[in-house]
Order: sequence, then structure tokens, then C-alpha cells
Amino acid sequence: MVVARTRAVALHGVEGSLVEIEADLANGLPAFTIIGLPDAALGEAKDRVRSAAANSGLDLPNRKVTVNLSPASLPKHGSAFDVAIAVAALATTGLLALDAVAETVHIGELSLDGRLRPVAGVLPAVLAARRSGARLVVVPWGNRGEAELVPGIRIVGAATLREVLALHGAALDPPTDPVEPIAAPAPRESIATDGDLADVVGHPEAVEALQVAAAGGHHLLMLGPPGAGKTLLASRLPGLLPDLDTDAAVEVSSVRSLAGLGLGDGLVRRPPLEAPHHSATMASLVGGGSGLVRPGAISRAAHGVLFLDEAPEFAGAVLDALRQPLETGEITIHRARTVARFPARFQLVLAANPCPCGQAGTIDADCTCTPIMRRRYLARLSGPLLDRIDLHLTVRRVGAAQLTGQDAGAVTTAEARLRVTNARERTRERWGSEGWTTNARVPGPVLRGAAWRLPSHDRAPLDRALERGALTMRGYDRVLRVAWSLADLDGASRPEAEHVGRALYLRRGI
Repeated sequence: MVVARTRAVALHGVEGSLVEIEADLANGLPAFTIIGLPDAALGEAKDRVRSAAANSGLDLPNRKVTVNLSPASLPKHGSAFDVAIAVAALATTGLLALDAVAETVHIGELSLDGRLRPVAGVLPAVLAARRSGARLVVVPWGNRGEAELVPGIRIVGAATLREVLALHGAALDPPTDPVEPIAAPAPRESIATDGDLADVVGHPEAVEALQVAAAGGHHLLMLGPPGAGKTLLASRLPGLLPDLDTDAAVEVSSVRSLAGLGLGDGLVRRPPLEAPHHSATMASLVGGGSGLVRPGAISRAAHGVLFLDEAPEFAGAVLDALRQPLETGEITIHRARTVARFPARFQLVLAANPCPCGQAGTIDADCTCTPIMRRRYLARLSGPLLDRIDLHLTVRRVGAAQLTGQDAGAVTTAEARLRVTNARERTRERWGSEGWTTNARVPGPVLRGAAWRLPSHDRAPLDRALERGALTMRGYDRVLRVAWSLADLDGASRPEAEHVGRALYLRRGI
């Protein structure tokens, strides 16, 4: 009696674990049994494997086949185990070299005609295989480009099950007809971010606030009537951010792979922008699901921008679920059978009207809302959430004079990005040895410590605001971080009283 073994990868968030696939061929009534805590999609693999093998000219033995997914206590989900199950089951017949099969990681779904269908999550799966010491990974042909983004491991892209078996030494006749590989879906973008900052007219303070947010990685709230340009401003923020470094690009690309969005020809190098509708559920925003745990909008926006337009229209519980990820930079989702971790270090941009009708504070329209209606509307943004927002900006409607006379002084995206890049270089020179790439990540105790504490005359307005109760301790630290970002944009070595005053105004600018 021979037990054949091969390997696959079980994903839980962006992390993966190697799973050993064991197949045993025994006497008894014909049966195909999969054990080891599979989910419904994985339990259906036996029918896909049997049909794929038959249509590839390799019928499974007409005996009792038992496939074990080890460790049995680890939950497994999805159809990416199909190829590994088929290889292990066919290896019990002596068709394949057992040593070669045991050292190979197989990833992919089988179609009924024997072709390998691309699956989501190949990039984090191959990364997990490399970290576990694997040297060879077989993936569907449509996922080959994505898998080859991981260096230091051999990748084989196969179009059919017959190609996989031939790789392991099976003596098979060549196919009579050419087989068309199943291609991976084309990459999909969330929303367009190719506009220029020069398209924004009449908002010099808002343009400056965007550059401060981009330079320091700060969160931003924009309050203004409809048509003032809040959405336009938010869509320009990703263009001001520098390209992602390799570690961030791998993390962003892994999340896109898990979400089934596709990667194209290489790692994602530009910061993403996610803008979910205000009807989004908590699971769609922070991630989750009843069975398979999928990344939410905050994870797809990692190292980029999450824009919530009409923020008061979101459910209060959904907004408050952002509070913990804003502090930690990741989201850990607990379910009864699994725990999944996703990155969630994003820049939050909120946009809101000043009242339900949106006309409060405008000259050309009368607001029909009572004061209590306005307070209730803005109170949907809870105090603890607003306390985590670094920049509070009021955006007003543009007049005709501003619309026709702004072209000469407009700031382009290229100019602003260069300024932001230079500011981040200063930040990296100062904090890089500690692992902090933006001022928003620097802990408050460090900024208030003896080495980096500002002189008392420079921070006097900030101290008075804290004493009056106008700022919390968290808000105090966030104003300090914004002051450092302003100093970096201005090329100053340390913040001065002017930078602290501007940071305090941006914190309380509503």
C-alpha cells in the first residue's frame, strides 16, 4: 500500500501555511473521500478531479481513495487545492515519481476538461511557499506572470493536468489537439486617478492641505457644500504620493491578488485609491465574510487612500470600525474557525456636507435645516473618529473670478509630487533608522521626548489648547506630527512657532 504526498498552500489573510496532501489507495468499494477540515468548495474537488482526470485520459483507480489535508486542524478553503489533490491521487498508482511530487507545491483549480483555471491569491501563496523552504511551485498558466514576481523560487506554469503529470515523469502520449490555456482576468482599477492637481481652481488652502497630507501620511476631513470640489480634491491625493517601495508594493499586490483584481505585468507601484459607496456594509469595508474571509476596502487601500464621500451617510458602526485600524495599521478578523490578518495602513479622507440640505454657510442659497438638525447630522461622525483625523478643512464654493483667474498660479501634480517627495526624504533621513517612513507613524512620546521636544515658546499655543481642553492628548501628538510635516515641506530642520500655529489651524480649521 502506497501513500503519495504533495503540497499546497492554505491562505488566511495575506499569510499562508503549507499543507501536506496525502492520498491513500486501498481495497474496498469505489469512493473518493477528502478529509482534513475542507470547506464546501474544497469538498467538491473530488468531482472536478475525477472528471478532469478522465478527460485527460487518466482515469482514477476504481478503488477507495482517501485524501487527507494535513494538518487536519487547520481550516482549508477554496478550489486552489484541486491540482494537488489530483496529483496525489494519481501518484498512488505509480504513474509519477513520488520523490518529485512530494517536494513540489501545486496551486490551481481544475476545469472539467483537464485545464488549469487561474485562482486568486497566487502571489501571497507563492510567498508563503518560499518562506517555508519550497523550491518548485506549479501554478496555472494564467497565474504564471504573477507567481514569477516572487524571486528565489522556481515557477512552472501549466495549462493542463497532463502537463503537470508530465513534469513529474508520467509517460503520456502527446495531445492530438492544441489546448488553449485559460487566461487570467484583466486587472481592474477602482476609480480613475489620472487627473492633474492643476484642475483644482480657487482652493489654494485645500491644495496646500493636500500636500501636507501627502507629505506626512495624515488623515483629512473636508467639510463643504455640494459642488465645492471635495471629490475632485480627494481624487488628486494619490497622484501626489511617491511610488511604493518594494515591501509596500508586495503587500499591496498581495491584497489585490487575494481580492481577485489582477496585477498585470508587475507589482503595483502606485498608491491605490478606494472609494466605497455610503451603503457599504462593515464586512465590505473592513473585510470578512461568513465563510471565506476576504479583504475589505481598507485593505485594498493599504499604502494608499481610502475616500469616504458623504461620510455622515455611512452607518455609525461602520465608521467606528475604522478607529482601531487607523491606530494599528492592520486589521485582524476573527471567525469561529479562523483568524485572518490584512494590512490596513491607509490615509483616510472624509468628505461631508455641513448639514442635510448641504447649503449651510453658502451665500446664494438658503439653508432649510434647523441648528439641531445640523448638529445631529455632523454628530454621525463620532468624536473618537474625528480625534484621529489630523487635518480638518473647510471647502467653499468657487466664484466666477476665481474660476477665470486661477490658471497662472495653478500647482501641477508633478510639481506637488516633487515637493512631497523631497519632504519625505527629509522625514526618512530623520526617522528612517527607527523604521518610520512618514511623520504620521512617529509615536507621540518620541516627539515629546527630550531629544525632539520643541522649545516652550514655539509650542505655547499648543500647550494652551491642551490646558483648555480644546485638544486631547492624542490630538496634541497629531498636531506635532503635522507641524513636522509642514517643516519638512518648507525645508526647515525643526518646526517653529509658525509651523505649530499652522498645524493647529489645520487641526481646528472647521
